[in-house]
Amino acid sequence: MNLYEKTTNKTSIYEGKIIDLEVHDVELPNGETSSREIVLHNGAVAVCALTPDNKIVLVEQFRKPLDDTMLEIPAGKLEIGEEREEAAMRELEEETGYKAKSLQLITDMYGSPGFTNEKISIYLATELLPGETHLDEDEFIEIHELSINEAQEKLANNEINDAKTIIAIQYLLLNYNHSK
Repeated sequence: MNLYEKTTNKTSIYEGKIIDLEVHDVELPNGETSSREIVLHNGAVAVCALTPDNKIVLVEQFRKPLDDTMLEIPAGKLEIGEEREEAAMRELEEETGYKAKSLQLITDMYGSPGFTNEKISIYLATELLPGETHLDEDEFIEIHELSINEAQEKLANNEINDAKTIIAIQYLLLNYNHSK
């Protein structure tokens, strides 16, 4: 069965600093029509940083759409034309002060493909060197370093519920000795 939805018309509703919003009129596989609200995003990166003593570096920050703080791996949006690995290194240093000698792609993911094209590349950063943070003027972050077991406990207690962070912690649980 062909599942493709052909766009017959698109209307730009909003063009913002981080996202654009379009409405697409589509022809469905059965010949009927519908509309799709689509959030366009340049993409993002996230970094699962693991210290030499097997601590995962997390950042806590306020997330206005949730009106609450979230405990997450460092992450941020891609600048126009920026390579993903370069963005991952930049975000890690900006938010945590750490620089990584080693960076490895864990996965690319789409958090909500029903309405946005945002692709997030999640990297594992190891061989960390301490440095200084370089936060944006409107960015306020508290840094946490948790053992993988502590992070697993926070997952079990629903204290970490950010998708990219859950993926990163699950990756560490499957691939690293977390007895420390």
